Amino acid sequence: MKAALLEIYGGPFRITDIARPQPGEGQVLVRIHASGVNPLDTKIRAGVADHARHPLPAILGMDLAGTVASLGPGITRFHVGDEVYGMTGGVGGHQGSLAEYAAVDADLLALKPAGLTMREAAALPLIFITAWEGLVDRAHVSAGQAALIHGGGGGVGHVAIQIAKAFGAEVFATDSEPKRAFVERLGAAFIDRAEPVTDYVGRLTAGKGFDLIYDTVGGPTLDGSFEAVRRFGHVVSALGWGTHALAPLSFRAATYSGVFTLLPLLTGEGRAHHGEILEEARRLVEGGRLVVNVDPRRFTLGTVEDAHRAITEHTAQGKIVVDVVSG
Repeated sequence: MKAALLEIYGGPFRITDIARPQPGEGQVLVRIHASGVNPLDTKIRAGVADHARHPLPAILGMDLAGTVASLGPGITRFHVGDEVYGMTGGVGGHQGSLAEYAAVDADLLALKPAGLTMREAAALPLIFITAWEGLVDRAHVSAGQAALIHGGGGGVGHVAIQIAKAFGAEVFATDSEPKRAFVERLGAAFIDRAEPVTDYVGRLTAGKGFDLIYDTVGGPTLDGSFEAVRRFGHVVSALGWGTHALAPLSFRAATYSGVFTLLPLLTGEGRAHHGEILEEARRLVEGGRLVVNVDPRRFTLGTVEDAHRAITEHTAQGKIVVDVVSG
């Protein structure tokens, strides 16, 4: 099979032929149609993601969509020909999706939502799992809550808006002014990220703060979240890696949770839950309550460099996807 192989951190991909993997116990061989590209993929490639290292030579790519080509021993949930999607590799020594085939843990997969193209399905796993784990698993979002999503126009953020809406929350979202129309189309009240925290908390919540805040930005935005949460509220962050003062959170008797989406891939713990989360995504998509924003540009294995450049140069207008259709 053909694959995009990374041999040196920070180096180019080499398109090469390698042996097609065979599925082992509990695995499915997937013929990959599309590979989603995440900002984290570019950091792994550069060798600067200490929390998500991938030994070289490596095939990157965490997200995939494709068809089941064959089954390993013990697989009864899927059948040859099923269309599936998942976040299945590209980190921790697990083969990624920038190849024509991958043998992946069946627990990490779900049936592709009807109505989504392979490209759209490949764009969804990491961002949906990250959003769901924060909003549902950690913060228990519920009807009637005032939920603030930082970075609402981004990958995780635009999915988080839709999940919160599906659970009946009143949703607000920060981002830059050019993303206002997109955020509002998703059903969130837009907040310019340049507006001071005290100003929008006073304007939108009468100074009480938000019941639930999901930070997808990190750094000072997380510090601002501790100022914007209401008493006994909850803050979640997918980027809570810096040094932060917890006093504003403590004075509100509020709580904090972190999200580390890669944990099941790196440790083996909780993989079946990732498959379950993607089943929830399928239900939302098929119920007309979730759409995914995909950059319209087309990339192939031969132009993976360009796909990564779109992310590092911040030109992406939605999730970047590489078309990987094998013969």
